[in-house]
Amino acid sequence: MKYFMAALSMLCMGTIAAQNLKGQVVDEADSALEDVGIFNKTNGQHSHSDGTGHFVLDQTLVTDTLYFSRLGFETLTKVIALSDLNNPVTIVLKEGSISLDQVVLVAKVDALSRVVDVDVKTNPVKSSQEILRKVPGLIIGQHAGGGKAEQLFLRGFDVDHGTDVAISVDGMPVNMASHAHGQGYADLHFVIPETIENVNFGKGPYYMEQGDFNTAGYVDLQLRKRLDKSMLSTEVGQFNTRRFMGMFNVLDQGNSTAYLASELYLTDGAFDSPQNFNRLNIMGRYRYALPGNQELLLTASHFSSKWDASGQIPQRAIDQGLIGRFGAIDDTEGGQTSRTNFVLDHNKNLGTGKSLHTMAFVSHYDFELYSNFTFFLEDPVNGDQIRQKENRILMGAKTVFQDDSAQLGELRFKYNAGIGFRYDNVDDMELSHTRNRQELLERLAYGDVDEVNTYGFAGAVFKSGKFTLEPAVRLDYFKFDYLNKLSSVYDNQSDEKVAFSPKFNTIFSPTANTQIFLKTGIGFHSNDARVVVANNGKDILPAAYGVDLGAIIRPVDKLVLNATLWSLFLDQEFVYVGDAGVVEPSGKTRRLGIEVGARYQPSDWIYLYTDANFTQGRSTEEAKGEDYIPLAPDFTMVGGVTLGNNNEGFSGGISYRYVDDRPANEDNSIVAEGYFVTDATLNYSLKNWTFGLIVENLFDTEWNETQFATESRLFNEPTAVEEIHFTPGTPFYLRGKVTVTF
Repeated sequence: MKYFMAALSMLCMGTIAAQNLKGQVVDEADSALEDVGIFNKTNGQHSHSDGTGHFVLDQTLVTDTLYFSRLGFETLTKVIALSDLNNPVTIVLKEGSISLDQVVLVAKVDALSRVVDVDVKTNPVKSSQEILRKVPGLIIGQHAGGGKAEQLFLRGFDVDHGTDVAISVDGMPVNMASHAHGQGYADLHFVIPETIENVNFGKGPYYMEQGDFNTAGYVDLQLRKRLDKSMLSTEVGQFNTRRFMGMFNVLDQGNSTAYLASELYLTDGAFDSPQNFNRLNIMGRYRYALPGNQELLLTASHFSSKWDASGQIPQRAIDQGLIGRFGAIDDTEGGQTSRTNFVLDHNKNLGTGKSLHTMAFVSHYDFELYSNFTFFLEDPVNGDQIRQKENRILMGAKTVFQDDSAQLGELRFKYNAGIGFRYDNVDDMELSHTRNRQELLERLAYGDVDEVNTYGFAGAVFKSGKFTLEPAVRLDYFKFDYLNKLSSVYDNQSDEKVAFSPKFNTIFSPTANTQIFLKTGIGFHSNDARVVVANNGKDILPAAYGVDLGAIIRPVDKLVLNATLWSLFLDQEFVYVGDAGVVEPSGKTRRLGIEVGARYQPSDWIYLYTDANFTQGRSTEEAKGEDYIPLAPDFTMVGGVTLGNNNEGFSGGISYRYVDDRPANEDNSIVAEGYFVTDATLNYSLKNWTFGLIVENLFDTEWNETQFATESRLFNEPTAVEEIHFTPGTPFYLRGKVTVTF
């Protein structure tokens, strides 16, 4: 009889195992916590909480050990009891200091971004652009004094301003398709850095929710949903720099929370001609937890900026004593831009592991930029200054359905599927020849762009022992329209194209502290609508084919290591032509690379990190020796150390970034010089006050931030000269900062 009862008991346990563990994760204030990692140490199953804090974890047995982890909270360990499988559980996480211990290597393709989040939390960024430097291997450079979007470098790409990196904020796209200045132009200056909660990223074209511009990778900034405390901050520094920032809790009642944030930034920069730079940001966010396990987020923001710029300067002008390193050939360059955004986010828990996330956005964007790349090459009398201008309405929406407990016969799996669209209406897109930013000499291009992108995607997650398989597919449809307003007759041209992008990622997790992955997929970047119609629809959506093989391991609790071998092949490389203000195809390319990184936190008050990236990039259609990809970095390295725990007392850090010499043209006869730059911070906190010092370029290194091989002619020269033109990097730059929370 006892053997019969034992067998019956085991049968019941098997029945219980077939049930899913359901529940919700909240903090000590009973607020739902999103994206909490749930990991079953016993069998390797994993899940995460949705926007309402709910989760489902399948294949869970009584006595299984589970980890619940999220940065900034103490990791909770729970042994499953029978009652947990019969009723939904509520998991309460307590706040704690940021630690690598809180990172659990769940089998996800973006697992590295969860590790790098520790970098963000332990060393807060000083600007929204600097957050991009937290992505291992991503280097940025400014060449218009802070007004333009930064130039980006990643995985052997000179991405220009965003052609091959898809950038978004809470899912709202930042890249501007068919932009007046450059394809994929991504200006992040509308984000107030203190509002950033974390950064999600992935390298390569392996992510089904990422479409246009996702070839080298993607970055998605996530903003705070609510504030714990209000904050006021002021900065004063060299070069007549001032910054004022405030974040205020304006509502915290029951299910409703809201806050406002604002920033004013002013500086003249280190240049001989003052930048007269000013930037204003205002943002408001309202969150309401609706009955029925729903969450509604409304976000509104406005950004405006004006500046003067000194542009890129030729080395020969300095050698001849015509100007200094921070001088200008044409100091009437500059511009103005603004962006107003309205975003609606809705999360709904549908029960039994199902959820629905919908977001919609609309943006109004203005842009006007004056540049002079070639000085007096084309027009020896008036100079070669150009104006690029546009007025844009950008709108879109996306809905994603997710099921974490799907079952087909005996097969259990997870899947999600989504649909969406994006519409760009660009009026009066202009490229004109101007003089002194005042006089219009000639319109070179003038017209309206309408661009539509509709898309759908679907993917699944299958668990088989220690393997996780993630097949996915994405389908994009594009329609390009360009109305040429310079034509004497009605000239409206149109083209359309479909892109099919399959992905397949495999993750092997032999232990809870080891993850080996193989990522494969196809991505694409679109071409400028003006180029599309001019080329009769050729090279509209050139594909990128990628493979990553790598590992993330945690040999001890305080150390995380990562390494990746990767390759990427492009059907068509795009190069921005500054003097013409257009994007032109330049042939097929291949890139091979190695990435390694390490993060070590021997105690709560010291954190060290470093990342190194080696890439060999070549054009596959050119002769050897003439196949270099201009400005593509072949070796970069970043790292630093953070001291203190951001509580009372002293804290600070030091960080470095290194870029090797790189070819500036196809035969490497012109070389862009590399650099090694070090920044530092020092803070002292007392109760709710923090006093800080920020030093950029601690050792006053002479470096060139952005460089181009450009053919130009100075006013006194009989013939043109091709050589390096550069924007000098910031010299030693000291700022003081005072912050109070309340």
